[in-house]
Amino acid sequence: MKKRTDNFDKFANQKKGSAIKEAFRQEKKKIKAEARAAGEEMRKKKIEKMRGVEDKASSFKPQAASKGKAASFEQRASGKKSSNQYSKKEHKQEMQPADIPLKKEGSNEQMPLNKFIAHAGVCGRREAADLVKEGKVTVNGDKIFEPGYKVSAKDKVIVKGKQVFLQRNAVYILLNKPKDYITTANDPQGRKTVLDLIKGATPERVYPVGRLDRNTTGVLILTNDGELAQKLTHPSFEVKKIYEVTLDKPVIKKDLEAIMTGVTLEDGFVQADSVGYADDKNKNIVGIEIHSGRNRIVRRIFEHLGYDVKGLDRVMFANLTKKNVDRGKWRFLNEKEVRLLKFMNKSFVRKAK
Repeated sequence: MKKRTDNFDKFANQKKGSAIKEAFRQEKKKIKAEARAAGEEMRKKKIEKMRGVEDKASSFKPQAASKGKAASFEQRASGKKSSNQYSKKEHKQEMQPADIPLKKEGSNEQMPLNKFIAHAGVCGRREAADLVKEGKVTVNGDKIFEPGYKVSAKDKVIVKGKQVFLQRNAVYILLNKPKDYITTANDPQGRKTVLDLIKGATPERVYPVGRLDRNTTGVLILTNDGELAQKLTHPSFEVKKIYEVTLDKPVIKKDLEAIMTGVTLEDGFVQADSVGYADDKNKNIVGIEIHSGRNRIVRRIFEHLGYDVKGLDRVMFANLTKKNVDRGKWRFLNEKEVRLLKFMNKSFVRKAK
């Protein structure tokens, strides 16, 4: 009987793909655990050095006469801070949604560091995780590289040189944006911004979710909820947006079909979810539903087909409309609306994620 060749055995005896992947996962998990352990050891040594304790193998046992000091040491060794450990002095900084201290003092609830940053209104969780990995975040003076590192409201979290705080209250505002207002928190050129329209609405620092061009009107959300803002603008959720477009000439049926089939712009292919005449008697006005959040996407689609956009109004964003909200006015979202947004209700996303 002929013996099997070494070439055949080389492939037959290989590990299956799933086994290789599992081994890789376990190795990665082990490396992360070792990194965390090393970080904890470094922090412990730093604490001991600050207190003048020599680096010895023996554990620290406080004397009964110094219970107060012992408790303070134990708090710091476990990563928890006493309520009077940090100065409450507030720094004057540029307007950011992150600079909002937690109202509820003494909260011990812990959460992952990237979630803390998102809840502080700095950015979404993904961006927060990237900031941590890039070494731009410190906790109680130590640089942290692990997004899942546990922190609480008592910890001093600094992102890119500025301390951030959990929000006191989450605020959600719907604005019917008029023309000639910039969709930004502030403008170096001194132009009017959407925040000028909601002055006095809330003591919290809110910011617009996504952007509308200076001359685009309609539904705009402002909030201090960084996690929700990230969901509403991230391409993966494909949040529904409906616009009413007024053009310089009647739109021919062939071009409506082209928009539905898809067109290729300078930054890639784009396709509308639906498009049609807003009024059969006036074919200069078209309604378009689209999930893409690319810059000036609706204007560029029609300009690509040879039309000049005279007016662009966003009439719906994630199932929120400007009903009963006059141009330039605003209202707070109710609890049901916020709940639907937070859970990415399938009625306003193109695909359930």
